[in-house]
Amino acid sequence: MIIDFHSHVFPDKIAKTTISTLENMANNHAYTDGTVDGLIKVMENSGVDISVTLPVLTKPSQFESVTKFAISLNERFNNDKKIISFGGMHPLCDNIHDKMKFLKDNGFKGVKIHPDYQGEYINHQGYIDIINSAKELDMIVVTHSGVDDGFKNQPVKCPPSLALEVIKKTNHNKFVLGHYGAHKQWQNVLEMLCDCDVFFDTAYTFYSIDEKLFIDILKRHGEDKILFATDCPWSNVKTDIERFNSFNLTASTKEKILYKNACKLLDITY
Repeated sequence: MIIDFHSHVFPDKIAKTTISTLENMANNHAYTDGTVDGLIKVMENSGVDISVTLPVLTKPSQFESVTKFAISLNERFNNDKKIISFGGMHPLCDNIHDKMKFLKDNGFKGVKIHPDYQGEYINHQGYIDIINSAKELDMIVVTHSGVDDGFKNQPVKCPPSLALEVIKKTNHNKFVLGHYGAHKQWQNVLEMLCDCDVFFDTAYTFYSIDEKLFIDILKRHGEDKILFATDCPWSNVKTDIERFNSFNLTASTKEKILYKNACKLLDITY
């Protein structure tokens, strides 16, 4: 079984233009067309059983429309859980706790935040409020961490130092730092974050991290706190799976990372 804990899809009517815009920003190539059907096709071709999709609000006013689309996804895949959509939150949303409660009441298991696209540092009070609400409601929070290739030569909005500050303030054990703690800042992850009671996902990691550093972080942080993820459509899912499986890890460790840890965090059976 394989669970991809970090992927993205867009409504069909905006998928093409959204993908094109994001490709140009990051000078990157998308491996799907950004649609739900495109993700399903990749999953079938690569052996992924479940994908967690993570919507990003680039402005607070998008909450209603993004939530409506996410609810439609969860309703569509209610029976087989092939796709599980999180909600999206923005630190400048009003009534943050009420919005988080609305998401919880509508069956969402978690939310995605993205400091770079939302223009605020991770220690902004809005993010603290989102994470504290998630803790109270027993929800997951996934954040982009480290460098975002779409914001070259700009300050990193969620570096390990600020992530550590937020972790200490909130103490939420269902907080997930995307991109293996902090994309392209993995030495700082190793030195600063590996003792924290949070999760790291592996999204958009395998193309640039070397095996030794990956395993050093894994050993120090613990195999129970790592979630396999790809950041589809921004990485080749099949290639990521092959690279991960090539690492010198035990079968039991690989099983935990590929699906067992995610099942526990998502509270689903396997």
